[in-house]
Amino acid sequence: MNRIKLYWLLQVLGWGGFALVSIFLATLSRGVTAVQIWAFIVLAATNLISTHFLRYIVKTYNWFKLSIPQLLFQSFLAIIALSFVNIVAQIFINIAFGTLSPALDFKILVILANLFQAILLFALWFLVYFLVHFLDNYNSTLKYEAKINEIRLNHLKSHLNPHFIFNALNSVRALVDEDPIKAKTAITRISNMLRFSLMMDKKQTIEFGDELNTVKDYLELESIRFEERLEVVYHIEDESYSYKIPPMMLQTIVENGIKHGVSNLVKGGVIEIKCREGLNDGLYIQVKNSGQLTHPPSLKSKDEQGHGLSNTVQRLKLIYGDKASFRIFNSGNQFVITEIKIPKQKVTFE
Repeated sequence: MNRIKLYWLLQVLGWGGFALVSIFLATLSRGVTAVQIWAFIVLAATNLISTHFLRYIVKTYNWFKLSIPQLLFQSFLAIIALSFVNIVAQIFINIAFGTLSPALDFKILVILANLFQAILLFALWFLVYFLVHFLDNYNSTLKYEAKINEIRLNHLKSHLNPHFIFNALNSVRALVDEDPIKAKTAITRISNMLRFSLMMDKKQTIEFGDELNTVKDYLELESIRFEERLEVVYHIEDESYSYKIPPMMLQTIVENGIKHGVSNLVKGGVIEIKCREGLNDGLYIQVKNSGQLTHPPSLKSKDEQGHGLSNTVQRLKLIYGDKASFRIFNSGNQFVITEIKIPKQKVTFE
């Protein structure tokens, strides 16, 4: 249902309900005639028209952009004005239908009581109208932010594809002339990885096992290139496979450890991957690689640790907000540790 239909539905139901309640109360107190019933219906219709005119004023002069104090002040003035209009309308309607009782209707206490009732009535109308408007705008804002986040995520992933493919092809290039048999094996691994990279365009998160298989293909490929210079160690708890993670995230961290750690060491080094579930749920991923950070990396820009870390941090923030965490630090004088925590939850964009 769009805004216009919802507005008119609430208007008709609201003022129609007001007319029915008024007729019911009048029936309980002194009885009601057919003429009085029509008088109540006309009064409800008058209130509908007056509030619709007020809505026109609110939209024309864009009250929604006013500060809260200004909005409250102008709303108060509008409620008072509508209440006086309601009192005058009641008098003219009673005159038109011959139901006016001057001795009763013009008493100060009766007028004040009717005025107070009208103020409460129009204050309730204002409350409902602005509440529905703000809730609708809030919902629209959430949808807009979700769409913007989806666009940002797709933009970030578009950076990963060429980056990933370029590094994978570089690994194979060195093998083509040196060892054609190993090159064929490497190409098979590359085809698996490329298939995975195409799949990542369709989802914002994937099964942890699928990501890990791709990481294993990548490390097998790098093991062919580095030979005995690369040692790979896995410590993966079974609970890890029940999680979903952003595609290419673990792959990016491992690749970062190879490129900026192991490959810079004459004797090579180790890549150790640990994944476990925390006591309060949440997947803890730790990648340890040989090497050292010369200075803490700036994750907001491309630094010596590469584009991948900045990309990973941004994707974690967009998908999980503050529920995910990322840190990278030196461990002693020989290793760099990258730690990521991912919550177990349904993400927004799937």
